[in-house]
Amino acid sequence: MEQAQANIGVVGLAAMGSNLARNLAHHGNTVALYNRHYSRTQTLMDEHGDEGNFVPTKTIEEFVASLAKPRTAIIMVKAGAPTDAVINELADAMDEGDIIVDGGNAYFPDTIRREKEIRARGLHFVGCGVSGGEEGALRGPSMMPGGTEESWKTLGPILRSIAAVAEGEPCVTHIGENGAGHFVKMVHNGIEYADMQLIAESYDLMRRGLGMSASEIGDVFEKWNEGVLNSYLIEITAEVLHQKDHATGKALVDVILDHAGMKGTGTWTVQTALSLATPVTGIAEAVFARGLSSQSVQREEALSQAMSGPDTHISIAEEEKAAFIEDIREALYASKIVAYAQGFDEINAGAQEYDWNIDLAAVARIWRGGCIIRAQFLNRVSEAFESGEANISLLFASYFKNAINQAQDSWRRVVARAAMNGIPVPAFSSSLSYYDGLRSDRLPAALIQGQRDLFGAHTYKRVDKEGTFHTLWAQEGRPEIQED
Repeated sequence: MEQAQANIGVVGLAAMGSNLARNLAHHGNTVALYNRHYSRTQTLMDEHGDEGNFVPTKTIEEFVASLAKPRTAIIMVKAGAPTDAVINELADAMDEGDIIVDGGNAYFPDTIRREKEIRARGLHFVGCGVSGGEEGALRGPSMMPGGTEESWKTLGPILRSIAAVAEGEPCVTHIGENGAGHFVKMVHNGIEYADMQLIAESYDLMRRGLGMSASEIGDVFEKWNEGVLNSYLIEITAEVLHQKDHATGKALVDVILDHAGMKGTGTWTVQTALSLATPVTGIAEAVFARGLSSQSVQREEALSQAMSGPDTHISIAEEEKAAFIEDIREALYASKIVAYAQGFDEINAGAQEYDWNIDLAAVARIWRGGCIIRAQFLNRVSEAFESGEANISLLFASYFKNAINQAQDSWRRVVARAAMNGIPVPAFSSSLSYYDGLRSDRLPAALIQGQRDLFGAHTYKRVDKEGTFHTLWAQEGRPEIQED
């Protein structure tokens, strides 16, 4: 039996788990290793065993015995049943006070359930969102752990040692109880969907609309990355657009099939927002756009039926081209602000629903490095929540309100031009509609309430009286009665 010597262990040594284990070892941790198939453990030891202190093990019992108390194990296995199986194996071998950490992309209700079950057995369970992909896992991710304050005392120093660092601060904080960490990671991924869709729509407007080459558009994104749009996603967009396909010599983006994949977190974000009655229109349209991209049968039928529409080429004088590209940049920034505002609204709604005390300013700070949506303007987001200006919505903080005021003429021109030329911009247009909905003093929801009352007696409220009312629509004169 292994002597207890490791202060942290990793279960599951595929790419993410292996890289996380190496990162832990690089920062002075002694790391116990376990994988269901020992060959993966052996491969890690053969290729990277000299990078730090590792304790390879062949069984769960050996793995647990190698950990110093309170034993702390991070699970990096496939979500769903495999995660539950490993959790149960670990819990059977562990003692009271030990800590199980799920570092995968789990659906937060599953994390709430698991935490309750494991807590009943005297152990701590932590759902921890890990963002940054394989490279982030190795070089420093952004991490969003939930769980108890007691477990954070043990886990905090370990996670701080391996997290990305932004402006001298580690990109990790204790998010809140039970499922809070995985909830925030889910919304992070939802915002990522919206951000990527907005970038793709900007690209499409320049490619199909203005007839620019992939490389020319890459140059535009490279320039944009020097300003307020500075972010990891803008940076890699330029890299993707500059990449050539070695086999054909064409731009690589032109030979990639235009069917976008999904792994579920974007869908979860939208489903959860619906249950919380919190609109996340930009995120939702990004999810639906990916779904549409993969509807091969419908898209092929539309082409074969030659469904009518305008020429996607935007007729514009050469001297006006730069101004329209600047309009696209402004529209992208305004829509990005809306996506983040909606995402933070969902986090706030979730915190209220599940009784989590989530520090939104701290969330913005830990997203500044390591994660996929890291961006320069997250400092502004954090400042807005710290000052209280964003207590109702990020959109009402002075910096973001001024940015949208400056951008909205461009935003409207872009959405209108796209519609006139038949270029779909669902995230741009839905974000603008959301903004216009917020600033409307009266929405057509009054008509909807009238309809609901007529067909289902659902009642309504009035602008000039207190109480709830119902109209007897089928009766002559249609009198109105007040409900209790």
